[in-house]
Amino acid sequence: MKIFLDSAEVEKIRRFAAIGMVDGITTNPTLILKSGRKQKEVVKEICKIVPGPVSVEGVQETAEGMVEDGEEFASWAKNVVVKIPMTEEGLKAVRILSKKKIKTNVTLVFSPSQALLVAKAGATFVSPFVGRLDDIGQDGMGLVRQILQIYRNYGFGTQVIVASVRSEKHVVQAAEAGAHIATVPPQVLESMFRHQLTDAGIKKFKEDWEASQR
Repeated sequence: MKIFLDSAEVEKIRRFAAIGMVDGITTNPTLILKSGRKQKEVVKEICKIVPGPVSVEGVQETAEGMVEDGEEFASWAKNVVVKIPMTEEGLKAVRILSKKKIKTNVTLVFSPSQALLVAKAGATFVSPFVGRLDDIGQDGMGLVRQILQIYRNYGFGTQVIVASVRSEKHVVQAAEAGAHIATVPPQVLESMFRHQLTDAGIKKFKEDWEASQR
């Protein structure tokens, strides 16, 4: 399973990319705002750090506007993926962008029927939001499993990005389900490196080594 970083924080992206733990990036207007920089500037820098897909999202509501944005975003770097909302206009835009060989990531997906339409529209990626479903008492990972089964049934090429990831447990469950990708916030990726027994073991080995040198 590939791991994308859900972030526009360049220094954290650079840090994890340096150890080979970032296969791609997902951004959105909120993450860009938190970066304190202009979207084009930060996206172009990220694309130079990470050779994998970098999702970029606009705020247009019509298919025409989304296509216009998508063409602009795709001109910034070869690895840009255009992030499109799950709407009727959005899927119109996906079909047009796909014909133009521009990759797309349909976001804010919350049902298997939406995911089916996304694949039929020809999207490169689909992003089911597991954390937000869990927040309202629904089974986010259950949705992921349903989508994967539907895609296997019909041989769809659309890849599943498990999004709205809240913990390392979500990442593990995504891997168990066979998801293609999980996009994780930096703090979740950081937590995946750690375990209390690992820390205790390192501490004990260090103490024993120091004792042996006396």
